[in-house]
Amino acid sequence: MKPAVKMIRLIALAATLAVTPIACSPSAQVIDAVGTSTYQAGKASVDGTGKFYMGREISHVMGHLAAAWLERPDREREERTDLLIDNLPLADDDVVADIGAGSGYFTLEIAQRIPNGKVLAVDIQQEMLDIITARQTSGAVANVETVLGTEDDPNLAADSVDLILIVDAYHEFSYPYEMGVAMARSLRPGGQLVLIEYRAEDRSVPIKELHKMSQQQAKREMAAVGLEWVRTEDFLPQQHFMVFRRP
Repeated sequence: MKPAVKMIRLIALAATLAVTPIACSPSAQVIDAVGTSTYQAGKASVDGTGKFYMGREISHVMGHLAAAWLERPDREREERTDLLIDNLPLADDDVVADIGAGSGYFTLEIAQRIPNGKVLAVDIQQEMLDIITARQTSGAVANVETVLGTEDDPNLAADSVDLILIVDAYHEFSYPYEMGVAMARSLRPGGQLVLIEYRAEDRSVPIKELHKMSQQQAKREMAAVGLEWVRTEDFLPQQHFMVFRRP
């Protein structure tokens, strides 16, 4: 393995493997508010931003230098990403938004399964989108469109998407309420959002607490932006497979 690649993987591993977080709680200082949703400032824990939403501390974003972690050879075996993709409710002409697409690990595989549809690869880091574009240039599927989002808007047109997929990224959103509203708006009526997050209820999952979410917390946050919970499945070894729907 080349030293640079090895270093990237070590950095990414350190960013995700479990350590004991420093206990903290949000203060009463409101730093931002939208409608009934309030962000609060508190003491930052390990890997945390010190910004809280509905009692949950928002974690720092994994940078593009950790892209190798997303493409690690053992990922399919560890996370059963094959089962994740097999269980997505896909039609061959769907428009799918992979939000927090990163290096395109899921984007390109989904694109192959919807030959008459399209995948919108959304990320706030142009460097990540450049990786996807380079992979397309090297012969990957063509029905992928990259979209540069912002911290509070995925930049998707209203009523334009059949399915949104978010894998291990929602907990890093700096503005989850604003993003949630924008994502819900982009879904067509009846459109679905599949949220994949490491199970906070399972202490055996070897991921830092800030990189996990409980089903209860996810339901609360999705309900706040008008999305209905449909079901939660736990066929994945470490993650919740949570499905929400726009009424």
